[in-house]
Amino acid sequence: MGAVFFDLDGTLLDTVPDIRAALNLALAECGGEPVSYEQTVAYVGNGARKLVERAAPHADHGRLLELFAKYYNASENELTRPYAGMRELLEKLRARGVKLAVVTNKLQISTERLMARFYPGIFDFIGGDDGSFPCKPDPSLTRYAALSLRVPLRQSIFVGDGETDVATALNADMVPISVLWGYRRREVLEAAGAKRFARNPQELGELLEKLL
Repeated sequence: MGAVFFDLDGTLLDTVPDIRAALNLALAECGGEPVSYEQTVAYVGNGARKLVERAAPHADHGRLLELFAKYYNASENELTRPYAGMRELLEKLRARGVKLAVVTNKLQISTERLMARFYPGIFDFIGGDDGSFPCKPDPSLTRYAALSLRVPLRQSIFVGDGETDVATALNADMVPISVLWGYRRREVLEAAGAKRFARNPQELGELLEKLL
C-alpha cells in the first residue's frame, strides 16, 4: 500500500487570514502597501519567498522575508482554521494503516507548529521548507518523504488545492487529487492536468477508498 501526501495551505488548513496579517505587518515595516485577502490567496502556493516577491515586487525581498517569517512564526494562528471533516478523514485513514505525509512549501518551523496544534499525532512525515530541498513543484521533498516512509510513489496519492500540487504529483509519478475547497478554481487545476476532484472531505475519502 502507498501513502497519502497532503498539501497544507488550502488543503488541511485555511491559513490565509494569518498569512495576510503577518505579511501586512512586514509590508508596513518596509513602507509597502497592504494586501487584501484576495491578493494573498493569489500569492500563496510557492513558498514564503515567492509570497513576498509577489506582494512587493520592488522591495528588499530578503528583509521582507525575514520580517514576514518573524511575525508569522510569532503568531498564535488565531485566524487559522482546519477544514470541517478533515481530521475525521485523517483518523479513518490512519486506522486503516495508511501512511500520511504533509509536503508543503510553508516554512518548516511554521508547518511543525501548525501540525502540532491542529493535527497532533496524525502525520508520519511532516515536510516543509527548511532550505534542504527546492520548493514544489520540484518533487525532491516528496520523493524523500516516500523513501522515509518506505512507500512506492506509483502507489501513492498527492492531495492538494493548487496547480503546484498537481505538478508535484505528476513530477513524482504519483496520482494527484485536487480539492475544491481551497484557494484555486477548478479550471486552473484542470489546466494543470488535474482529473480527479473532491468538493469536500467526504468525497475525498470516497476517492481514496477506490484508489488505495
